[in-house]
Parts: sequence; C-alpha cells; structure tokens
Amino acid sequence: DVKAMIDDAVSGFGGLDVLVNNAGFSHRITPLWELAEEEYERVFATNVRGVYLGCKYAVPVMKERGGGVIVNTASIGAVMPRPGVTAYNATKGAVMTLTRGLAVEVAPFHIRVNAVNPVAAETGFMKTATGLDKLPEELRKQLVTTIPLGRLTEPRDVAAAVLFLASDEAEFLTGVCLPVDGGRSI
Repeated sequence: DVKAMIDDAVSGFGGLDVLVNNAGFSHRITPLWELAEEEYERVFATNVRGVYLGCKYAVPVMKERGGGVIVNTASIGAVMPRPGVTAYNATKGAVMTLTRGLAVEVAPFHIRVNAVNPVAAETGFMKTATGLDKLPEELRKQLVTTIPLGRLTEPRDVAAAVLFLASDEAEFLTGVCLPVDGGRSI
C-alpha cells in the first residue's frame, strides 16, 4: 500500500524529502492487437497508477515540509517507441505527462518533479518483456546499434541520473524528462 509506505517513511525518518517512483512492468513483446486486456490493465496499473499514487500521497507531506523532490521513471520508449511494446510505451508517455503537469502544479510549494527516461537494460524487466533469461546476442546487438555510445543502460546509469535530479545541484530543474539513453534520442 503506497500510503502506508509514505506514512512509514515519515514516521521512521521524520519526513519525506525525496520520492523515487521506480516501479515498472512490461508485457511480453507482442503486437498491441494481440495483447490481452488483462495484461494491458496490469501494465497501466503498475506504471501509471503506481506513479499517481506515489505522488498523491507524497505531495501533501512535502507541502507541509516546505518542499521536496519527486523523480519518476519513464522510458525512452515514450519518446522513441519500439514495436511490440506499444502499451508499455504508452504508459511511460503518461508518466512523462504526469511528471510535467505535476511539476507545474507543485512548483509554488517548492516541490520539484522530474523523470528519467532510460533506454533498454539487461534487467529483470527485459526478462519479462522477452520471456528469456538472457537476451539473445543478435537482439542485444540490434538494440546496441541504435545507441550511439554503444551499450545498453546499466542500473548505475539510471541511479546516477536520479541522484543528480534529487540533488541540490538540480535545484532549478523541474518538469525535466532526462534521457539516460547513450544518445539514442538524438
């Protein structure tokens, strides 16, 4: 329960300065017209509703505290979609719009809202999307050839971007959807 998570953070740490909404789920790679409605609903519930609920319960706490930072995880797929994951890409587009809209709404309360847009990474997410334990080398090479820096995103890349957006060094950034994509979106 998201509200309980926020309440636990406040009671355990005395407040909430930063919220990172990082839940994400994808359906198996399949054309949209073949995607089961239940899978579509699950992807939207996790990727969009989860972010909404995190923001809904964090903002009042941050307002009372005098400010804060929210960083949402979207995806470069929202900007440059690949085939077979249309519903997933749509959810991440919704997260980008939610990020920008909320940034405008909460700026007067000194709350910043940004997002990171990672490119593909070899994580459990990719296992879910492909249904495979390891990415086939041919598919891996195909993905990497679209990334100018020549590799997939690693969790540390995303973590570094989130840390920056949550830091005081980014105090004048809000509504930013930062590509963490090795140049794919150029």
